[in-house]
Amino acid sequence: MSTDVPTLNPPRSTRPFLWAGLGVSLCLVLLAMGLVLPRKEPLPRLGRLPAFTFTRQDGESFGLKQLEGRPWVANFIFTRCPTICPVFTRKMAGVQKQTAALGRELALVSFSVDPKYDTPERLTDYARKHGADPSRWSFLTGDYQQLKDTVVGGFKIAMGREEGADESDIASIFHGSHFVLVDRTGEIRGYYNSEHDDDVARLVLDADRLVKSGE
Repeated sequence: MSTDVPTLNPPRSTRPFLWAGLGVSLCLVLLAMGLVLPRKEPLPRLGRLPAFTFTRQDGESFGLKQLEGRPWVANFIFTRCPTICPVFTRKMAGVQKQTAALGRELALVSFSVDPKYDTPERLTDYARKHGADPSRWSFLTGDYQQLKDTVVGGFKIAMGREEGADESDIASIFHGSHFVLVDRTGEIRGYYNSEHDDDVARLVLDADRLVKSGE
């Protein structure tokens, strides 16, 4: 016995409109459920970094030349900072963990804004304390003015020390708290507020996208 249910077909000329309407309705439902993602806009191009070379935590010279050919994430810290830097570094450690599948195709770079104090040895201890993978995550120190020129002039991130402050006055040191995403050619592709978890999640997605797209 047939179990087919009789259908009430509309005239043939109206069927395309019916299917089109059903298709639009289905897409709207799926979009509301998060199963259809809107088309991604290209990541912005926000300026190319100038060449730089500093000293890595292992004492080796390291700079833009060593980063060519792979996207990377930058942040700005100093090891004796008692407030924002430990949190900022833990956020970078989270980025390291969440992008582990990308391996060395995505580099992570932390610039010290207190380079006179932050020797390679201190950076090594700091990196170890925060579980940094040295094959992916570099901590850089060097000449203060050159670092400031790179951070402020290149990344457009705040960095400095209150005028007249003593070298031991760590409260006088200031710097920005944004991650910066850089592509394999040295061009800035995004800024992400480390204090906002949704920004950090977007950073992870955008970094993955740069690696996989070859940008």
